[in-house]
Amino acid sequence: MPLALLALTLSAFAIGTTEFVIVGLVPTIAQDLSVSLPSAGLLVSLYAVGVAIGAPVLTALTGRFNRKLVLLGLMALFIAGNLLAWQAPSYSSLITARILTGLAHGVFFSIGSTIATSLVSKDKEASAIAIMFTGLTVALVTGVPLGTWIGQHFGWRATFLVVSVLGVLALIGSAILVPNNLKKNVPATFAQQLKVLTHPRLLLVYLITILGYGGTFTAFTYLAPLLQDVSGFNEGAISLIMLVYGVSVAIGNIQGGKLADRMGPIRALTLIFGGLIVILGVLTFTAANPITAVITILIWGAFAFGNVPGLQVYVVQQAERFVPQAVDVASGLNIAAFNIGIALGSIVGGQVVSGMALTDTAWIGALIVTAALLLTLLAGRLDKRHASSIATA
Repeated sequence: MPLALLALTLSAFAIGTTEFVIVGLVPTIAQDLSVSLPSAGLLVSLYAVGVAIGAPVLTALTGRFNRKLVLLGLMALFIAGNLLAWQAPSYSSLITARILTGLAHGVFFSIGSTIATSLVSKDKEASAIAIMFTGLTVALVTGVPLGTWIGQHFGWRATFLVVSVLGVLALIGSAILVPNNLKKNVPATFAQQLKVLTHPRLLLVYLITILGYGGTFTAFTYLAPLLQDVSGFNEGAISLIMLVYGVSVAIGNIQGGKLADRMGPIRALTLIFGGLIVILGVLTFTAANPITAVITILIWGAFAFGNVPGLQVYVVQQAERFVPQAVDVASGLNIAAFNIGIALGSIVGGQVVSGMALTDTAWIGALIVTAALLLTLLAGRLDKRHASSIATA
């Protein structure tokens, strides 16, 4: 794999850390800025809003510019947002900082996916995307716990300063390692961009992404209280389990990319979604026992994010087929779809927890993933029909 992928992975690690670390800092920020916990929690939601807006809109607006320059500009924006958070004098300025970094996040993973695939041969595209997204999953494993620890011991502002330093390292790495002669797409017209938003085949992929990712987050959002209140673990043990879960996620992400390369995105997604449905269903019954709960959760980790490379490479393939002038925009919309899935999955999980049992988040998450699996099978059937129509034409 090209060294340029290392720079993209480091950028993804820094961005993933700043996205998720806020969860562990919410109580500290609320106390320091004298705001309520729900208000501090909005810093998570508003970041996702920045991602959802930035991914499709800014990707479309930057389509005419050199890919490497856009990438470097995004990392500069990311650094600026985190430095603003470091020095934020008030809650409102911290909100502004979070939205800025969210904007950079959305566009980075959009064009980063297309840059990653352009660096390798066609048969390694999904693996290249998986390697880049490994930075995001490793952030869950190491960046978030470390960032939370820094925030708790040296103040939450120190966490954003450290993440800014990571951003600087990623910027330098991209400047040195990413080639200058990246393929520059012809800017998409407004009509072509609109087609990305309205084409049925692309809408189908976005919906699969929302449901496939959302089903996992219906249960994952409440994994810590599930382990504590149902499985009976203490807080220290939960941190260790989450760490090992993150390692399992990173492994599953890489293997998901290899599966998508070897089998094709549809077959790989069918296998991964099928495994995810089974393991979430099983978790409903195994959560009550500490040993079976841990075993189930570790297997779950291997499937939980394994769908990311397949989904991202599939949307790029579909865009190349139906709207080739707006591939970056389609990729950006799929990044937005991931974040919509996270938000909706968390909301559904919250509704389940407030009216039902914690264990119910698992089987309800499995039902949501089942919908994603059915739509994946439909997409595969439509692909075959499209291929046969071309063959007979």
